[in-house]
Amino acid sequence: MTNGDGQKLALIYRPTKNAMQSGQANTRKWVLQFEPEHKRLLDPLMGWTSSWDTETQLRLKFDTQEEAEAFCRQRNIPFMLKEPQQRRPVIKSYADNFRFMPPEA
Repeated sequence: MTNGDGQKLALIYRPTKNAMQSGQANTRKWVLQFEPEHKRLLDPLMGWTSSWDTETQLRLKFDTQEEAEAFCRQRNIPFMLKEPQQRRPVIKSYADNFRFMPPEA
């Protein structure tokens, strides 16, 4: 994606933990990543996907959101901020995993 000046749009976000993760590792830093300008190409022989756009491979990590925004402003990079969603933990006891609940009709 580009803005009206032809510059690429940067996306600043804080990654969420994946389903296989129980802790909060790799979710504390803010990530700056460029949006793809062109769609990926499919290699007909091997089936691999490729792209001429090398900036999409770049991921910069920052300790705070302000550092990431300052980086973009300093280099005149247009950016979009994606606010992190707060986790809503479901508190239940271990015994709840084995509680019998009849199917609802």
